[in-house]
Amino acid sequence: LLWSWELRLGSPTFHWALSLQVRLQVQSVEKPQYRGTLHCFQSIIKQESVLGLYKGLGSPLMGLTFINALVFGVQGNTLRALGRDTPLNQFLAGAAAGAIQCVICCPMELAKTRLQLQDAGPARTYRGSLHCLAQIYRREGVRGVNRGMASTLLRETPSFGVYFLAYDVLTRALGCEPGDRLLVPKLLLAGGTSGILSWLSTYPVDVVKSRLQADGLRGAPRYDGFVDCVRQSYRAEGWRVFTRGLASTLLRAFPVNAATFATVTVVLTYMCRGVIKEIGGISLCLVFP
Repeated sequence: LLWSWELRLGSPTFHWALSLQVRLQVQSVEKPQYRGTLHCFQSIIKQESVLGLYKGLGSPLMGLTFINALVFGVQGNTLRALGRDTPLNQFLAGAAAGAIQCVICCPMELAKTRLQLQDAGPARTYRGSLHCLAQIYRREGVRGVNRGMASTLLRETPSFGVYFLAYDVLTRALGCEPGDRLLVPKLLLAGGTSGILSWLSTYPVDVVKSRLQADGLRGAPRYDGFVDCVRQSYRAEGWRVFTRGLASTLLRAFPVNAATFATVTVVLTYMCRGVIKEIGGISLCLVFP
């Protein structure tokens, strides 16, 4: 619940960065709308007002509670089942959690992407996240609702493994021990850095996923699948296409993941004084006076 509560707060705060990320990832190379992250931000504000930055916000808000319950529950149970708290087991437990939550994550991100890219005003196709998924299901069935599932699995499975592995390694290296006066700054640094490393590990796959989920929204579909999308994108734009939107993604990744640990720390300060708490198998090493 603590993780879900924090991310419900972080999602609206940094949703604008996700909007920039998706628009930069899927824009046409023949007729590019944006020259970069700043130009994209300015263009959205000018053409659609601040509200344009928050299109599709309802989808992650609906799904975050279930996703985080799955992620930290599965990660903790898997780590316990593996028996030993080793770096390899941290990676495997995180990867298992990342894979399982794709069942919710993929449809959620499909709705978010479609809402972020649709035209504003009366011309819009979807009224909200549920209406978007209902419309897609009506036209394309279950397969349409799960468009991009393979690329989501390819992204989430290793990236969550990297996330939990990096956090474990960093907290040990930084010496997050009970009673440390710098415990909170260390958790902030470990959480934020883990988030950045997680995104960097599979970001090119995220670009492909966004393109597949946006395919056909404006005009005829272009891609036959994951491999075809990679091939066409590389042929048209070179390797740089797989870094589109990376700046806005990293701008969001550090504060959101850092705030996760800070929020848990603050809440546990009032709830569990003098108790070492464990969430999802990750010892936060919190001892309060």
